[in-house]
Amino acid sequence: MRYVKDMRLSSICKNRLEVWGQTTSETKNRLGQYPKEDKKLFEVWGAVLPQTGSLLSGRQAETTLNRTTHKIVVRYTDKITSANWFVYDGVRYDILYIMDPYLNGERLECYCEVVI
Repeated sequence: MRYVKDMRLSSICKNRLEVWGQTTSETKNRLGQYPKEDKKLFEVWGAVLPQTGSLLSGRQAETTLNRTTHKIVVRYTDKITSANWFVYDGVRYDILYIMDPYLNGERLECYCEVVI
C-alpha cells in the first residue's frame, strides 16, 4: 500500500506494534541497587514504512554493515519518547527522533533505525 500523508490514520495503521522501554526493577540486585530492565510498556497500531538504506563498509575483517531507517506512523500519544523503541515481528526499531508533522496532535511520525 502506498503511503499518502493526508490518508486517514485508520487506513494506514494496520500493524500491531509493541512499545518497549527501560524501567527500574522492583527488586534489588546483589549490590543493593535497583537495576534498569527492558520491559514491554504497551501496544499501539501503526504503519511501518521503509525510508532509506545504506551499506557501511570499511569495517574490520571486511565486514559490511547495513543501516536501514524506517518511519513508523502512530496515533498521537505523549507516552512515546525517543528513549523507547518499537518491536514488530521480532525486529527492534530504535527511535532516532519523533515528529508531529502538522502540530495538531493527530499523528506521530517516529523515524527509526533497525537494530540487528
